[in-house]
Amino acid sequence: MTHPDHGVASDRVLPVPNGSNPSFTIRGRLQSFRYAWYGLALMLRSQHNAWLHAFASLCIISAGILFGLTDGEWCWIILAIMAVWTAEALNTALEFLADASTPDFHPLVKCAKDVAAGGVLISALGSVAIGLLVLGPHLFDFLRLYF
Repeated sequence: MTHPDHGVASDRVLPVPNGSNPSFTIRGRLQSFRYAWYGLALMLRSQHNAWLHAFASLCIISAGILFGLTDGEWCWIILAIMAVWTAEALNTALEFLADASTPDFHPLVKCAKDVAAGGVLISALGSVAIGLLVLGPHLFDFLRLYF
């Protein structure tokens, strides 16, 4: 083992990098939830694609209720919806940071934004595949029964 004077991090308490109080408080946790809800509201107010995701989420949840999905099917649907919303939130955060880094056009900022948007597209396409696999048979049975 290395002597503490030689800078081994595990032998001493490390300071919190942002200078915040590391102690756990209920009030602090509630404030964290308020910030998270604010972030979600900000994403909905500022991102047009978030509205599309919200509409798609409501349609898929409605279809799931209509078709009486099983618990296992709901798990896949919830996972797919969660993946798209998470990707959209991370994309939005990256866009805000990129815009804050430079007010002028920069090709690397454009590349970062494009890659982040590509991540949302990947999660959306994967979610469509899950939706088709889970809801497709139900939709086929519904159409066969009523049409």
